[in-house]
Amino acid sequence: MKDLYSEYSHRRYNILTGEWVQVSPHRTKRPWQGKVEDVLQVQRPEYDPNCYLCPGNTRANGEVNPQYTSTFAFQNDFAAIQEDLEPFQVEDGFLRGKSERGICRVLCFSPRHDLTLPRMSLLEIEAVVRLWKEQYAELGAIPYVNHVQIFENKGEIMGCSNPHPHGQVWAQESIPVESHKKGTQQLAYFQKKESSLLQDYLQQELGLGERILFENEHFVVVVPFWAVWPFETMLAPKQSVPNLKSLNQIQITAFAEALQWLTIRYDNLFETSFPYSTGIHQAPTDGQEHPEWHWHMSFYPPLLRSATVKKFMVGYEMFANPQRDITPEQAAGRLRSLSGVHYLG
Repeated sequence: MKDLYSEYSHRRYNILTGEWVQVSPHRTKRPWQGKVEDVLQVQRPEYDPNCYLCPGNTRANGEVNPQYTSTFAFQNDFAAIQEDLEPFQVEDGFLRGKSERGICRVLCFSPRHDLTLPRMSLLEIEAVVRLWKEQYAELGAIPYVNHVQIFENKGEIMGCSNPHPHGQVWAQESIPVESHKKGTQQLAYFQKKESSLLQDYLQQELGLGERILFENEHFVVVVPFWAVWPFETMLAPKQSVPNLKSLNQIQITAFAEALQWLTIRYDNLFETSFPYSTGIHQAPTDGQEHPEWHWHMSFYPPLLRSATVKKFMVGYEMFANPQRDITPEQAAGRLRSLSGVHYLG
């Protein structure tokens, strides 16, 4: 089976979304004459007086950041979802629309302007994990909030508008499309098997080992069998847990260890501050029990062959279904082989 997957074009099924990905391993031999990104190794200061996220600086709306020394969360000054609005619903034949109420926050990971997760200490990463846990619990407790999405866009190539280490959280009335698909798949499996889809999948992966990157007592990092992006990964607890709220200090440390291990390898892969979008999918906060949900964190990095060659989702990917050249097994092997010491020391 390994030879078939490594030599011939094939499709792989994503158990969490019910969708397929096209894999074309033979295409890695083709020469690249496409877009090459500019990579600037910028030495940033610990504090930037012009950065609206640094401690003590004034933001666009005139508010002044506190002199924070760890993490800092605030309402996004340019929120994509509005909190104060009158609800409405419009139906005009095929044209349907409704209001969407929500809260958007910015989550600063560190007061230092020059850091990213892989260059932070384990204790500093633990503080970020606690912030994610607190935000999910706080925003999810608001009566009208049915979903909380925590995410980070790292790097200019991912549209990040400020290099200061930060992420975001959007809390809203509706269940977004990706989370809804994953919830549907997990519920169908739970109702049929009375067990967790993702936990059972991780047990198979742990038995095989070829796509496993890291594991400790509580967490595992894997290149999913159905991965779309060249070096896509998933970080998840080994036991089925619906959300971050139950994390104790030991598990917070274990989560931080997994994050540190993975993000250092990402940077070391092409010796660059590795760009990605990452998000945590958790159970809805709609007041219902969700025993089917197993929370997990997915990383979608765009780099393909080097720090300057990006994977584009165009053409077939946009009009048919996702496609990749490097196989998940090849990606896992490359990530596993990297040093655990950051290339910058």
